[in-house]
Amino acid sequence: MSTETLEIWLRERLEALERIDRPSASEGELEAARWMVAELTAIGAEARIETETVHGTYWWPIGIGTAAGVLGGLAALTGRRVAAAALGIFGAAAIATDFPPRSRPLRKILPKRQTSNVICELGDPEAERTVVLVSHHDAAHSGFIFHPGIPKLVSKTGMFKAMDTSPMLMAPVIGGPILAALAGIAGNRRLARSAVALSVSSTAAMADIGIRDVVPGANDNGTAVIALLDLARRFIADPPEGLRIILLSAGAEESFSEGMEAFGKRHFPTLPTDSTFFINLDTVGSPYLTVLRGEGFLKMFDYPSEALDLADRTAEELGIELMPNLRIHNGTDGLEPLTAGYPTVSICSCTEEKQPANYHWPNDISANVDFNTVNEAIELSEAMVRRLAKSWVSG
Repeated sequence: MSTETLEIWLRERLEALERIDRPSASEGELEAARWMVAELTAIGAEARIETETVHGTYWWPIGIGTAAGVLGGLAALTGRRVAAAALGIFGAAAIATDFPPRSRPLRKILPKRQTSNVICELGDPEAERTVVLVSHHDAAHSGFIFHPGIPKLVSKTGMFKAMDTSPMLMAPVIGGPILAALAGIAGNRRLARSAVALSVSSTAAMADIGIRDVVPGANDNGTAVIALLDLARRFIADPPEGLRIILLSAGAEESFSEGMEAFGKRHFPTLPTDSTFFINLDTVGSPYLTVLRGEGFLKMFDYPSEALDLADRTAEELGIELMPNLRIHNGTDGLEPLTAGYPTVSICSCTEEKQPANYHWPNDISANVDFNTVNEAIELSEAMVRRLAKSWVSG
């Protein structure tokens, strides 16, 4: 297939996917999963949907934590120091434990919905070694906090270009409840006022996200979905010897990787860490391809050096220039296998300002996707899989 023909093939599928309104753990997400199964079937692959029970948002658990920060700050202002400390500690703990790969205890008592993971197995089912290629097919809610004017304004300062690690955007979110707890302990009204201000703004941001519509999600993460479809086509036509390949498109990624977490609970026990390699693809339609060095909302989890070396060497041999040494204070589906001990890489993309293009905004449509970068992500993923078939890399 020529480059021009491939782009037409990819674009047609991306345009079809972006027309599906697909919030995490919704009927639309299930429709997208069924669409993907149909596309894989048309290619000649067998695929199935695994249904998992999840909560389906992040604004509720985080918003409950920030609301506790508001109440804690107000309690400190009125002299109820014990209540302020207790509310602040609860709010900070609720937020901190909700970030992947934490235990997320608050979600256990919140309403539940069903999410849909798409699984397609290729190659040798009896092979000792397995490569899992990951995307997600749900799309994110928008919100004022994601307004593209904000990073554009910040980029004028040159801060983004000077940074190799994205800002810790969740610091003020958890900072409000922490300040409320400290205000209660110390009886400090200035800390209490700061706690209220931070927690009110964070709670408002969560509420705003919750009431917004879902975005088309072409770049994030329709680009990885269509990449998996093309990889399936390639591996069916020319399967790597001695390798089992699992294509996983997870649901509920936009609710803090709940679909990927559920996949792990179901499948990690039968996927040994010394013979399974994860390649996560997320938002691969911005102008510059990158392989993340690390990620994490609060704590930074670094990707294993041998897995990164494989990606870097393969990209160099293919003539693909990667945006170097980029870490994010955010989370992708790569976090779950990474922190479970698997050799893992996350292939992503960014703008010149080291930000994902059109992130969580209504202009995240196929017309704004850089298909050259998508093709680079596909070529890099395929080449890494074929190298792993010949020479394994452990974590």
